[in-house]
Amino acid sequence: MDDIVVENRDSVCWIRLNRPERMNAYDFEMAQALAKAIEDNAQSGVIVITGTGNAFCAGGFLGSLQEADENELRTMFYNSLKLFDAIRRSPRPVIAAVNGPAAGGGNELVVACDLAIAAESATFGQTGVRVGSAPVLGGTNFLAMNIGEKRAKEVAFLCRKYSAAQALDLGWINAVVPDDELELEVGRWADELLEMSPRYLEIAKISSNAWWNLSQESYSSGLGMLVQAIGSEDMQEGARAFFEKRKPRFRQSPQKEE
Repeated sequence: MDDIVVENRDSVCWIRLNRPERMNAYDFEMAQALAKAIEDNAQSGVIVITGTGNAFCAGGFLGSLQEADENELRTMFYNSLKLFDAIRRSPRPVIAAVNGPAAGGGNELVVACDLAIAAESATFGQTGVRVGSAPVLGGTNFLAMNIGEKRAKEVAFLCRKYSAAQALDLGWINAVVPDDELELEVGRWADELLEMSPRYLEIAKISSNAWWNLSQESYSSGLGMLVQAIGSEDMQEGARAFFEKRKPRFRQSPQKEE
């Protein structure tokens, strides 16, 4: 099975995450392939990212966290940043067509895209601190540009799940449509973009990256901390709990003596 499927429809490039058996969660090779597909299709007028099956993307593959292979995880973490930067560097508008749950790094993938249109059944949220990680590539920093700092901290700290309607109200995404109308609505947005000057769309897009670019130091320092925490007790317990479908039992801070 190909990790991603690329389909060119006239001037619109549809890139479909294609690992439905794991809710399209990506490992380092899949992140690398997605970044390359975005770069290779810069000649398209618009790029759309969506998922196969009932999920958009569940983020980084948690099996890697459970095994805690330092080199593999480091590569996945840094390839995630390369993927998100590829979206931001692309001269073309990139639309997230969110067909189902966008969780963890999958939500950060939505945040990195220029525009986001969601099916009514889609959900959004971060999972990091619940599974022994942290959303340092958008969830703890750039998401605040969309929904405000306090709300972004709520998302990152509490790992709650938000409906598409809630995400729209918060300014997280651009539109919500019935599930069976998602691709049609994305096509309408793409057609409207294709009427614009590609040269000046590129200028507008690159100029709009000002706040994304200012967050680069935060991304780099956050990745550095994640790498240092590879193999930690909390990382392993979080991944085990996820696969065993139970609440994690993280070690608590020592209680103060009375």
